[in-house]
Amino acid sequence: MKKHLVVALAYDRLCTFEFGCTVELFALERPELGVDWYDFAVCAVEPGPIRAAGGIVVQAPYMPELLERADTIVIPGWRDADEVPPPAVLEMIRAAYLRGTRLCSICSGVFVLAAAGVLDGQHATTHWRYADRLAQRYPKIRVRPDDLYVDNGQIITAAGSAAGLDMLLHLVRRDYGARIGNLVAQRLVVAPHREGGQAQFLPRPMAHDEQGRLSRLMDWLRANPAEAHTVASMAERAAMSPRTLQRQFQEATGAGPVEWLIRERVAIVKELLEVADIPLAQVAERAGFGSEESLRHHFRRLAATTPGAYRRQFANR
Repeated sequence: MKKHLVVALAYDRLCTFEFGCTVELFALERPELGVDWYDFAVCAVEPGPIRAAGGIVVQAPYMPELLERADTIVIPGWRDADEVPPPAVLEMIRAAYLRGTRLCSICSGVFVLAAAGVLDGQHATTHWRYADRLAQRYPKIRVRPDDLYVDNGQIITAAGSAAGLDMLLHLVRRDYGARIGNLVAQRLVVAPHREGGQAQFLPRPMAHDEQGRLSRLMDWLRANPAEAHTVASMAERAAMSPRTLQRQFQEATGAGPVEWLIRERVAIVKELLEVADIPLAQVAERAGFGSEESLRHHFRRLAATTPGAYRRQFANR
């Protein structure tokens, strides 16, 4: 079977961090995963030199025809949100879109997709500093400034810098399932999935002792998902009032404590469905849903599929 080819675009004044995240995730061989990992290549879309931030020079072949074979194209941060990309680059993007290639942007890379016209009528995100500029310049795009990433199916856009890792890990989960995504995140020493939006990263005062208590509570809840948890019991364990707990969860994750816990339980269900043929009633019990009906309801709501369909797609991969 032909391997999935991921191609990262390179151009002068390349954003080093976003480009490095893409290389780290897709270029390294990962035999420990036991799956056919991606093929990876870098394609310069304009003649060199390709200078990157920090005085780095990237040597990449100027081979636009490579994009014709790409299954996924990743566009790191574009060099200047106010500079319209060269017409040849935009034509490459439009042609790839028409071929059905998956297109992904990180941070200001969304301006390349926007200028190519492939985002018209779709939802998209970018770094919060650029969100207003994107919305004003391209009014046909439905900008979601608070999201870490937005998945439209064929086109996925990520917010600034580290949110690119969130999006790239999301691609791995889409392609290989939650278990493989979690293993890759573990190797990268990052969270497999961050809830909430980029608004949580704007400067705001927060008491360090309360943040520490919240973090410890989250760790304990992840380790004990099958127990019965209420806002009152969670607040008591964290030594907070229920109102303070609600506020702290909302600020830290973008969701209240109950919704956050449900999302964690759905993540556990995904892993159990992938690695073992466990009856759904036992899966529900281990994840803390209590009943198959509750599991099915929340799984469909958050995963946009049924447990059975998810198991058939990802079990034993």
